[in-house]
Amino acid sequence: MKLTIGVIGESETTPERYEFAYSVGREIARRGCVLVCGGMGGVMEAACKGASKEGGLTVGIVPGASGGDANPYVDVPIVTGMGHGRNVIVARSSNAIVAVGGNYGTLSEIAFALKLGIPIVGFHTWEVSSDIKKAKTPREAVDVAYSLARGGDRP
Repeated sequence: MKLTIGVIGESETTPERYEFAYSVGREIARRGCVLVCGGMGGVMEAACKGASKEGGLTVGIVPGASGGDANPYVDVPIVTGMGHGRNVIVARSSNAIVAVGGNYGTLSEIAFALKLGIPIVGFHTWEVSSDIKKAKTPREAVDVAYSLARGGDRP
């Protein structure tokens, strides 16, 4: 079974965070992992675009009632019709998570992941727990997430 690495973050983001998420997506695909996200714009779109560039598989857990709501780089839209309630599915479907920036939706995904024991690596994101590992580069973020997803040094 392939490892899944979630990418979470704001749907409207800065150019710096967009580029970071794009590079994270590329790194996830290079490791042969499946990218899981909320399927929408901003950080999620950037990560999916990066993974697609490297031939990776992207899964978007879409909040609305149509797969057409997903960003154009989502290969497999999971249509929930749950709004932000889908955030628990994003967290639970990930072996590890990279959080890039984020608003309250991202905060809820972080909370679910922490509660479920799913490791998180963050870049300019919420600092709500010392269990969130910090990363300065996309490669570092994915290296740590990949190691944690494989069971190494869980927080």
